[in-house]
Amino acid sequence: MHGVLLEVAYDGTNFSGWATQPGRRTVQETLDGAIKALDPNASAGRGTSRTDAGVHAEGQRVAFDASLPLPPRGWVLALNSHLPDDVAVRSAREIHAGYNPRFASKKKRYRYRLLLDRVRDPLLHHRAWRIGWPLDLEKMNREAAQIIGTHDFGAFRSAHDERQETVRTISRSEITRENERIVGFVIEGNAFLYNMVRILTGTLVDVGRNKLNEGAITRALQNPLRAEGRKLAGMTAPAHGLTLETIDLDLPEGTSESWPR
Repeated sequence: MHGVLLEVAYDGTNFSGWATQPGRRTVQETLDGAIKALDPNASAGRGTSRTDAGVHAEGQRVAFDASLPLPPRGWVLALNSHLPDDVAVRSAREIHAGYNPRFASKKKRYRYRLLLDRVRDPLLHHRAWRIGWPLDLEKMNREAAQIIGTHDFGAFRSAHDERQETVRTISRSEITRENERIVGFVIEGNAFLYNMVRILTGTLVDVGRNKLNEGAITRALQNPLRAEGRKLAGMTAPAHGLTLETIDLDLPEGTSESWPR
C-alpha cells in the first residue's frame, strides 16, 4: 500500500457537510465512493477539516492508502471521472501510507463573503450572505483585529462542540474589499472550533450594523465559558457564505511534487 494526498474542492450547497452521516449526502462519502470505484482495496479518505453543511472548499486536504499503482496525474484524472460536478480533485501527490493530514495541519485559511446589496443576486445566492443594510466596515475591521493572537475561543462555538481544549491561535483576521459589492472576512489560524468562523462573522456583522457595541469580541473572549460568553457574541452567520480556502501541512521530507503543481 502507498499513500495519496489530494487537494479537493467542492460546492457545499447540496452536501450535509464533509463527514459521512447515515442517510445523508456528504463529501467524504462521495469521494470515498470514487476512490473505491478505482481501487476496492483502498482505505477511506482522511480529511483535514470537517466543514459544515453548506460550507464550500477550495483546498480541503484528504489522504488515503491505495494498492493501485497510479501516478498523481492518474489519480486526479481518474477520480474526477467518477465524481459529480460539485466535487473535484484539484491535485494529487504521493505520500507515505498512513499519513493523516488532520494531525499535520499547520494553518487553515477561511474566507466569509458578504454581498452588500439591497436586492438579491441569484448568481451569488449560494456563495455569499446578502446584507441589505449599511455596515460600518472600518468598525468591523477594528473589531476583527481583536481576534488576532492566542485566545480561549470557548464563547465562539456551537452547543454541539464538546471539546475541552478551546484555545486557538489566529494569525490573520481582516475585512477586505473584493469589489464594490462583495466584502470578505479572511481569517487564518492553527485550528478552529465548530461554527467558530460563522459566529465570529455574525459578531462582526452585528457590530458593523450597530446591533452590538464595539468591543463585543474582546468581551466575549474574556468570558470563554460558553453559557456566559456566547451571550456576548453575535449571531451565527449562514453556512453558505463560508469557504475553506487553503490548508498548510507539514509534509514528510522527500515528499514528491503534486500534479498539477
